[in-house]
Amino acid sequence: MIVDCYTCIWDSAEQLGRGNGTRPMTSDRLHSVPGEFPPDRADVERHWAACEPVDASIVVGFKSAHLDAEIPNALLAEYVKRHPDRIVGFAGVDPTDPHRAIDEMREAAEAFALRGVALSPAAQNFHPAHTNAKACYEVAAQMGLPVLFHTGVRNDANTVMQYAQPVLLDEVAREFPSLKILIAHMGFPWPNETIALLSKHANVFSDISWLLHQPWQAYQALLSAWQHGVMDKLLFGSGFPYTVAARCIEALYGINHIAQGTNFPTIPRGQLRGIVERDTLSLLGIGNGSVKPVERNGRALDDDEDED
Repeated sequence: MIVDCYTCIWDSAEQLGRGNGTRPMTSDRLHSVPGEFPPDRADVERHWAACEPVDASIVVGFKSAHLDAEIPNALLAEYVKRHPDRIVGFAGVDPTDPHRAIDEMREAAEAFALRGVALSPAAQNFHPAHTNAKACYEVAAQMGLPVLFHTGVRNDANTVMQYAQPVLLDEVAREFPSLKILIAHMGFPWPNETIALLSKHANVFSDISWLLHQPWQAYQALLSAWQHGVMDKLLFGSGFPYTVAARCIEALYGINHIAQGTNFPTIPRGQLRGIVERDTLSLLGIGNGSVKPVERNGRALDDDEDED
């Protein structure tokens, strides 16, 4: 089963708040619509069309009082309702108001059938180990909701960069060892901190979304993960609508091309394939059988078993 564990939808770019999201990627090779930023069309129809190579997509919500932003959880819920066998929703909540956040988490799980929580410390202006946030983690752990952290930097002046560092999640993982934690984008630009957390904590995972448009950085991060023995903790993600799954899968399988003609080591192809075909939903504790592999004529992926 192929799970794209980091995608977004919105009705308008204004829902992203002040700054309207991240700066555009420099590589049109992976950009879903070269030159378009922010993507004006991140609607469910475009998302559904981009889902063809994958069996399931996690759609991540976003809410930030700090940035006056909100992608409504009801929007995610409606999409999940239309395609419960392939779309998994993670509610966007803002832990700076813990009582409201906890109410929204319960509503998301019980009324909206959303199965995880998405946070962005830099964009929401909170320290990941703040008492208010810990109240949310406690409830998430009790409810079996994995928490996705956008720990990397949203490149606009309104975000608080000091709260984006993955190392700040060490205290969270130690205090809530049963909580499933997913670090987005390998915590870029701090992938080594993410790798250390993956090695240290059993229930910490990371996706590789938004990383592959930078081949040199992606190669270094993935090579380091392999050398540190944590490739089994890496999950596939595209970062739609900025990229699409098909191009990211192709880029991942081609990552060793950067080492051609050099003495640099290569990453075994089986390790790369493992990222793509990881049992992501089970690892995150939400694999209840409602999402099933899509039946296709032929394989969606390159089936060359040769090791690079």
